[in-house]
Amino acid sequence: MKKVILLVSVVLISVFSFAQKKTTTSAVINFDASTPIDELPKADNKTAVAMLNTKKGTVSFEATIKNFSFTNPVIQDHFNGEKWMNSDKFPTAVFAGKINNLSAIDFSKAGSYKAEITGELTIKGIAKPVSTTADVIIGDDAAISTTALFNITLADYGINGGAIKAGKVDDTPSISVSAKF
Repeated sequence: MKKVILLVSVVLISVFSFAQKKTTTSAVINFDASTPIDELPKADNKTAVAMLNTKKGTVSFEATIKNFSFTNPVIQDHFNGEKWMNSDKFPTAVFAGKINNLSAIDFSKAGSYKAEITGELTIKGIAKPVSTTADVIIGDDAAISTTALFNITLADYGINGGAIKAGKVDDTPSISVSAKF
């Protein structure tokens, strides 16, 4: 009898712990470094992995650099090259952070909430702090959708070059991250 109670307890704890951690392998990251001179430095990655822990308020995402898709293959080659993202040496970008106003979000109630998020974004092995506000929408079916928008400075991550100096690539591109859990 003790073994049955122990087994049931372990199963229930596992179920409740898993329910608090939401993951997806199809988060979408949009990268926009377009300028008035060149509208082509835009890409998306539809295969990012994202995680949200509704109890602890931790959030993270990881994106494979080579999965960013540009409309122009030449730009994509430059983006993955050694002078830019060097995706052979640094294959992923990672964000790890937390929701600072977790108590303002009721994950058990349908509605729209604003999450204040801080964390670190690591690109090319360089971690820098990032702060942003995310829209969190809880559906009637308890599905969670999130969207965040922020800017980075390319030079902070060791990314610079002639296209930036020539005004063809914005030195502070915008990045949006959307995920459905």
